[in-house]
Amino acid sequence: MDQAEARTPPCAGLRIGDIAPDFSARSTTGDIRLADFRGRWLILFSHPADFTPVCTTEFVALASEAAAFEARDCALMALSVDSLFSHFAWLRMIRDRFGVEVRFPIVEDPTLVIGRAFGMVSAQDNDSATVRTSFFIDPAGVIRAMSCYPANVGRSTPEMLRTLDALQAVDWNGGLAPANWAPGQAMLKPPSNSLDEVYASADETSWFLSEQVGARDGR
Repeated sequence: MDQAEARTPPCAGLRIGDIAPDFSARSTTGDIRLADFRGRWLILFSHPADFTPVCTTEFVALASEAAAFEARDCALMALSVDSLFSHFAWLRMIRDRFGVEVRFPIVEDPTLVIGRAFGMVSAQDNDSATVRTSFFIDPAGVIRAMSCYPANVGRSTPEMLRTLDALQAVDWNGGLAPANWAPGQAMLKPPSNSLDEVYASADETSWFLSEQVGARDGR
């Protein structure tokens, strides 16, 4: 097996349903511990580097929507290999250039110990410049969704909010979020596991594909 085959791909370290590994680190808002965010939703996301074009647009977009995440009782936490003082300088530039203050914490991870624990980078990597990863962590500390984007493609803030809305709605309503679901739209009813109900259903699809009456969102 050559080095390329042996290399562990990013995002392979953790799976949906795993407990997010705890860590303590320095951040732009002071010393921080992941476990302190238990009891509310958290999106932990990595970015390849400070002072890079795509990452800058992401942080402007996320900071501009910070109130929308807060309204959903969801905290944001960023992570990169850059030092704390690099983070400070970058945030000052963002504020002065774009008029947006980034107030959510940015964690420094110069040794990649956090990135490796979360599978954001492989054990053989020396930096995190190849991937931007997001983890949606619920109030119990469970990873409920993950996404990985390459360094040259930015995240979609509306899709992050939509994913969060869908995760919260299925918890509140017990329904299923169909493709392209958005708050206010109907959710699906979980399929029946009773053969009698399957045979008694009105048509050939209603036993597994039907709207859940009254379940649209959790607000």
